[in-house]
Amino acid sequence: MEGPWSFEVFWRWLVGHPNCILRAGTPEVAVYDDEDLHWHFAEDPQEGMYLVQVLRGKRPVAEIWVTPEQVSYVQGTTGENEEEFVFELISETERERFAAYVFVLSHGFAPHDDATRLRIH
Repeated sequence: MEGPWSFEVFWRWLVGHPNCILRAGTPEVAVYDDEDLHWHFAEDPQEGMYLVQVLRGKRPVAEIWVTPEQVSYVQGTTGENEEEFVFELISETERERFAAYVFVLSHGFAPHDDATRLRIH
């Protein structure tokens, strides 16, 4: 996979692909997709935070708050099998580098994908 990408470019693309997410998480927690769940995205411009929610109907099941300032860049790697594409949101300082957030999708990244079009996958 190619990359790296900026957080802003990746986020705009990710919001257009909620039905493609297989799992998402942080080093401490992972949230898995299921048939009766759906993914929802929101932004809190006042706090500068981005929200990823997993909902069952209208009830939240899990939330992941993403802090864009922690993300230096996004890199893509192959998943455990050929049907998984892993996107790591990398936090990098002079002393350490780690995946602060991870999104696993059913397909790769297409940076020129028009997120305003209706998604069928």
